[in-house]
Amino acid sequence: MDSAKNTQRKLLLFILIGAFIIFFFISDQTSTTDTSIPPPRRAPINCGLGISSETITPLQNTKHLLVSAYIDQRVKGLDLRIIGIFRRDSIQPLHCAFCCAGWLSKTSPSTILQHADNFGFPFVTTDVMCPIPTNCNATHVTLLTEPDRSKVFNQTWLPIRNKRTDENKEKFTVCISNLFGDYNNVLQYAQTLEMYRLLGVDRVVIYNTSCGPDLNHLLQSYSQEGFVEMVPWPIDKHLNPSHGWLFSEHGGDVHYFGQLTTLNDCIYRSMELSRYVMLNDIDEIIMPYQHNDLKSLMSTLEQSHPNTGVFPIENHIFPYQHFEPSKRFHLPQWNGVPGVNILEHIYREDPNRNIYHPYKLIVRPESVEQTSVHEVLKRFGQQYKVPPEVCRLIHVRTALRGSLTLKELNVDKRLWDFHEMLIPKVDQVLKRVGLLNT
Repeated sequence: MDSAKNTQRKLLLFILIGAFIIFFFISDQTSTTDTSIPPPRRAPINCGLGISSETITPLQNTKHLLVSAYIDQRVKGLDLRIIGIFRRDSIQPLHCAFCCAGWLSKTSPSTILQHADNFGFPFVTTDVMCPIPTNCNATHVTLLTEPDRSKVFNQTWLPIRNKRTDENKEKFTVCISNLFGDYNNVLQYAQTLEMYRLLGVDRVVIYNTSCGPDLNHLLQSYSQEGFVEMVPWPIDKHLNPSHGWLFSEHGGDVHYFGQLTTLNDCIYRSMELSRYVMLNDIDEIIMPYQHNDLKSLMSTLEQSHPNTGVFPIENHIFPYQHFEPSKRFHLPQWNGVPGVNILEHIYREDPNRNIYHPYKLIVRPESVEQTSVHEVLKRFGQQYKVPPEVCRLIHVRTALRGSLTLKELNVDKRLWDFHEMLIPKVDQVLKRVGLLNT
């Protein structure tokens, strides 16, 4: 009996010793650093879900809106620029969280830069600058109010744009902002877009909140052929946008349907695509007066001003209440097309240079950090105001100096130099969308 008990004790001791050896071996293996198979500290966070497909994305737990994210490594230590619309009285520290090839990396602190121009409105165009963590192939980014990776589960990610491409950077882009209301000026839109095509523009970007049905049909046609890029801009779904430029006069949350934000976004959207970007409205044409196209104009300016990336162009008003008397270009096929016929307006105001007179801009996108409507706020390199005899803005609209009589206006028929090519092209596009009067 004693012999059997001794045998059981020996067997139990053997089992305990074996278990201890196995436990010690496993613990030793776990504590040994193996660089080829690192021990998982926690489950990796997949950030492939929740990617924003919208142009305007609310930032959770804030009053702010995010628009876009772009690689921007022109300033040392800052790698990424997030463009947003922030409420000025509630800006708090934010942290960037990056999606690195599909998995969450560590967060990094941000630098928040409000744009200088806000015209008194509560919301302002804002840049959030972030360093990208080392060894991170960043594809998406989001912002956090706390540097806590666990907070990202309910966040929406922005795709990171402007990675290096092999696109032809000789392109000329026109940035148009903003289209809203029941605006249905089809004839002037078609004439302006075809005029730009004759001048060598390759791409037109239009931020569209809403427009009239005929104009929408026209723009969809241009978009399908690839000449126009339509960017949805539902700013009215998030804020009460102002119909004017000054808060004290017009009220609202944000300046002129977010015009400042769209202009900045368009510059960065075009950074890797275009050599030059023009910032103007659809009723304005940046017109060279000593060259046949914009590429020849800019080639000449590049040679004389090699370190310049910002070229302000003086605005010249062509009042549409004054008509060319012969009615040479009052064409019957355009009678039923809604909008202004710019060929009928040849009388030009002289700017009053004793007061502030606005310019519009031709820029090298890599030379611009922040822009307003009529001037660049932050830039790299120099600026050169182009003399009006070289290039000026043809702006067909209501008179700015309404007291001037017809005799005090200048006759300017520069648009007529292109009429033989322009009219057939306008007819063609209007026919394509079923608006030409046959």
